[in-house]
Amino acid sequence: MFQNLVWATGYNVIGIPLAAGVAYPLGIMVSPALAAVFMTVSTVVVSINAILLRRVKLD
Repeated sequence: MFQNLVWATGYNVIGIPLAAGVAYPLGIMVSPALAAVFMTVSTVVVSINAILLRRVKLD
């Protein structure tokens, strides 16, 4: 659970400011639609990670 929390937090700490335009002066702009896709990917990765961690502990 801790590993998933770290993954999701790190992903959001980077993704949300990029979607808000913090890096725009550097020429990096992420559209809100692309940020939404990244959030979905984050959820899928955390879910897959939880399943894999559960399988490893059961073996």
